[in-house]
Amino acid sequence: MKYNIRGENIEVTQALREYAEKKIGKLERYFESTEGTVVHVNLKVYNDKHSKIEVTIPMPQLVLRAEERHDDMYAAIDLVVDKLERQIRKHKTKVNRKWRDKETKYVFAANDVPAASAEADEEDFELVRTKRFSLKPMDSEEAILQMNMLGHNFFVFTNAETNRTNIVYRRKDGRYGLIEAN
Repeated sequence: MKYNIRGENIEVTQALREYAEKKIGKLERYFESTEGTVVHVNLKVYNDKHSKIEVTIPMPQLVLRAEERHDDMYAAIDLVVDKLERQIRKHKTKVNRKWRDKETKYVFAANDVPAASAEADEEDFELVRTKRFSLKPMDSEEAILQMNMLGHNFFVFTNAETNRTNIVYRRKDGRYGLIEAN
């Protein structure tokens, strides 16, 4: 894996860079090949001295992404690696369950899941509710108003300008995001 580590309001020291590469590098054991994979690591420090780390690992079959806030940057790195490891185990369990009968080879190595993943094997993804509705053409501002009126964190709508399905959502920082389908 190649690492793209950058800092916002923090100088990325050699020690911090090596620690992040060492910890994130342990995830390589879960994959047969990580050749050409670029790991994007963004380290931030806010005015209140809280640290935040965001890690994105684009792989051919999935994109791993996690972020964590903590007072200590080294602790935040440890926590974000734990989150990424859980994502990998969860994804592998889902894939194995789906393709068990087809004996399809996947990007994970055969000896990649530690014994701690037993709880992930027992986890089921149960749909408890299905909603159907027609998408009304509107602009993103109207969609945000509708979302707030309903008290939801996201809202699906048809963009009146492009006639494509879009999603507006409330971010953790209280601002809004827009997802546009291709």
